[in-house]
Amino acid sequence: MKLEQVRAVISGGASGLGLATADRLVAAGGKVALLDVQDEAGARAAAALGAAASYRHCDVTREADVDAAVREAAERMGGLNLSVSCAGVATPGKLLGKDGPLTQAAFRRVMDINVLGTFLQDRAAAAIMQSNPPDADGERGLLIHTASVAAFEGQVGQVAYATSKAAVAGMVLPLARELARFGIRVVGIAPGIFQTPMMAGLPQEAQDSLGRQVPFPPRLGRPQEYADLVAAICTNAMLNGTTIRLDGAIRMAPR
Repeated sequence: MKLEQVRAVISGGASGLGLATADRLVAAGGKVALLDVQDEAGARAAAALGAAASYRHCDVTREADVDAAVREAAERMGGLNLSVSCAGVATPGKLLGKDGPLTQAAFRRVMDINVLGTFLQDRAAAAIMQSNPPDADGERGLLIHTASVAAFEGQVGQVAYATSKAAVAGMVLPLARELARFGIRVVGIAPGIFQTPMMAGLPQEAQDSLGRQVPFPPRLGRPQEYADLVAAICTNAMLNGTTIRLDGAIRMAPR
């Protein structure tokens, strides 16, 4: 897939990893549709990216909302061949916390946004991609999931988050196998500790301390590095059915 031919829908596109990905793709000549619930930030981001970008409010937990947003994006861009799922939350919570057991509602919210949201976006995008004309490799589209190293080394207080990201990674291979007959690839990215809006809420001293835990480079990951990996996945058709760790060799401790 050539980057200048990319027509991408990106959830969580108003900030962080999603916005960095949009910026990378537009700079390479592609078109993007940003989906988010942060309307002010989303509209501002799309305006800054220029005519190749658009923004639409989209709650990724609502099937009708996702279907409509993806369909409209494809119509506006003249096609759809890339879906990047970056919408997510990392709400902490222990199974047995100081205020009692973790509530079903708290657990379900994380699962709904991170897992159901990824599934609904995959579903809507793949339904359109299956009818794309194939390229020279027979490829019609690409779905990229955003997992996390927490999928493999969940920490104390991450039972909901780690479960959701393990599910996001677990969807990759069965979907890649199923969608292979349509020429649609599926790849996951598992970032380590990155500079995101959630991380920005921590004191600088805490951010620096977290960065030093990364073996190399000893710093927080940059959203542009996530975006660079998205671009590399787009252009390498042999990347399929796997989740790639993007983490500087960090392995998370229990706490």
